[in-house]
Amino acid sequence: MLNFLPALLVGLIASVLMVLNVLLWVPLLLFFALLKLIIPFKPVRLVIDPILVRIAENWISGNSGWMRLTQRTTWDVQGIDGLNYHSWYLVNCNHQSWVDILVLQHLFNRRIPLLKFFLKQQLIWVPVMGLAWWALDFPFMRRHSEEFLKKHPEMRGKDQETTRQACEKFALIPTSVMNFLEGTRLTPAKQLRQKSPYKHLLKPKAGGMALALNAMGDKFQAILDVTIVYPDGPVDFWQFLKGELKHVIVRVRPLPLPQDLVQGDYAGDPAVREAYQKWVQQLWLEKDAQIEALTFKPNKPLAPVA
Repeated sequence: MLNFLPALLVGLIASVLMVLNVLLWVPLLLFFALLKLIIPFKPVRLVIDPILVRIAENWISGNSGWMRLTQRTTWDVQGIDGLNYHSWYLVNCNHQSWVDILVLQHLFNRRIPLLKFFLKQQLIWVPVMGLAWWALDFPFMRRHSEEFLKKHPEMRGKDQETTRQACEKFALIPTSVMNFLEGTRLTPAKQLRQKSPYKHLLKPKAGGMALALNAMGDKFQAILDVTIVYPDGPVDFWQFLKGELKHVIVRVRPLPLPQDLVQGDYAGDPAVREAYQKWVQQLWLEKDAQIEALTFKPNKPLAPVA
């Protein structure tokens, strides 16, 4: 481990290793993605999609490798044993930092199918990474304010259609659909602006989960409810690269699908929409209490590195 070096040097080494890992795997990823684009037939997709997944898993393993080399993070993790790599999952998690994504990928890689995230449309322009996310069929969402939708009603429902199309692709091979119910990263300013009733969370948005369950409810084995806690406070990405993330607590619990809601029309039925919202609000109350307990009374860490 290189964490004995000065933090700035650790950050530079981690950055170089991360970039080299990207340059190793992304060109290969794009080659097969372009084949799929040029020959857009289902039999071709059924052959190429698993290849793309294997490339992405190797990419994530490379990230885990440089993390182990440069970081000294204590991982306290419970609930990841007994998961099924060959099934489908809907994964839900609280969201505090970009580091959350690396934490999730590090812990779930090859334990469950590859995590597929719903991304903001603007992220497709991120150099190299935007192309990689496109190659892996990560759906890009155009999120509009209610004020914008009132002026442009023709745009209402576009994200729902994007979600539906993405889920059709996800249904072809085992996939883990990742959903941050808060829709954005937690900050005190956002909490204040929302007047969030939760101490450690923003208000949850049920629409994305409802659409995914409606489109793929017959595929999902379970909902994986994930809670990430940084007892010393979340760090930004550069702080993470410098080795300043000392302790992570992760709790995973499988939840049964709410069968009474799976087949409901979230967009068109107010009663279904209200029932979904009550369900996620109860889930969020439990998560808020769990974060409170883990933040101020953390269990003894289980292992120095996951």
